[in-house]
Amino acid sequence: MVADISAAPRAAEPDPDPVAGGRPRQGPAAWVAMYHSVSDCRDDPYNVTVTPDRLDRQLGWLAARGLRGVSVRELLAARARGAERGLVGLTFDDGYTDFLTHAVPVLHRWGFSATVFVLPGRLGGENSWEQAGPRKPLFDVADVHRAAAAGMEVASHGLTHLDLTRATDEVLHCEVGESRQRLAALTGGDVDGFCYPYGCLDERVVAAVRRAGYRYACSISPGPAGSGDLALPRIHLGQADISLRLELKRRLARYYGRALEAV
Repeated sequence: MVADISAAPRAAEPDPDPVAGGRPRQGPAAWVAMYHSVSDCRDDPYNVTVTPDRLDRQLGWLAARGLRGVSVRELLAARARGAERGLVGLTFDDGYTDFLTHAVPVLHRWGFSATVFVLPGRLGGENSWEQAGPRKPLFDVADVHRAAAAGMEVASHGLTHLDLTRATDEVLHCEVGESRQRLAALTGGDVDGFCYPYGCLDERVVAAVRRAGYRYACSISPGPAGSGDLALPRIHLGQADISLRLELKRRLARYYGRALEAV
């Protein structure tokens, strides 16, 4: 059963257009964190699950250091104004329903927001692309509305979770373009963000994302030269990440950002 989160305070987000003075800011965001499932399930062969208690402790660690978790849309809008200091982008891949039941209440408790990357071609389905591990339910149509009403950014993870570098041009177009159209129809607004399934991308895939009209896209590692905001690298946070590991990853994010700015 999905918790009633519609009455929760909506996180205010500024103008999502990531430009300053009419020109895009090119530097990467300082830290974008990558989550997937938030659950007490211990069967986790791919290391993509954190417990609600661990998530709460991780967000508390951020807050104790004067950091605030926000959606990628809000992070890039703040960066465009030169106001990204103290912000961390929070992303949750795949659109598991446990994002609503477990992650959103924790996010609200800390006054944070996040981006959830949804698979509109699998609404009401499950994570059948994974060969091992438990079957977990994915967002349905009502869940998309609940996430948006809770102040979260809803963005695209493609239609069905395919490695887009191996897709035909026709399938690539559908996975990227049609997913954006479907989510826009559900949310009633623009869908700014995309997330590459498995973190797989190349120049052809980035070009398709650009043509589809996305303003940014999240990967894992940096993408092809010139990708800019269409290949934002992220740092995975998992169940094992406690204070010392979090501090190391925060420093890694800073180093990552400076290295990318120098390219």
